Amino acid sequence: MSQAKKRKVPMRKCVVTGESHPKKDLIRIVRTPEGTIEIDPTGKKNGRGAYISLDPELAIQAEKKNVFNRTFEMEIDKEFYQELYRFLDHQKARKELL
Repeated sequence: MSQAKKRKVPMRKCVVTGESHPKKDLIRIVRTPEGTIEIDPTGKKNGRGAYISLDPELAIQAEKKNVFNRTFEMEIDKEFYQELYRFLDHQKARKELL
């Protein structure tokens, strides 16, 4: 009998709640070298990254508390938070379907 090799699950911390979760349960937000803020579903874009849990409510909290403004040390417009909310809402709905 061969031993099933246990893979180390990469953990990341949600910038809103401060809780650690497996990386695949979070979504990466990145500040690109050009200075734009983007949602990074692949987790591979160049730039400074921060993670948020797949909960649309956290996008609202992040906007209220200016979490990404502090994390990325720049002003982030409301459109980004709205886009993030829609993205997280869609991801959560997809996850519930599967």
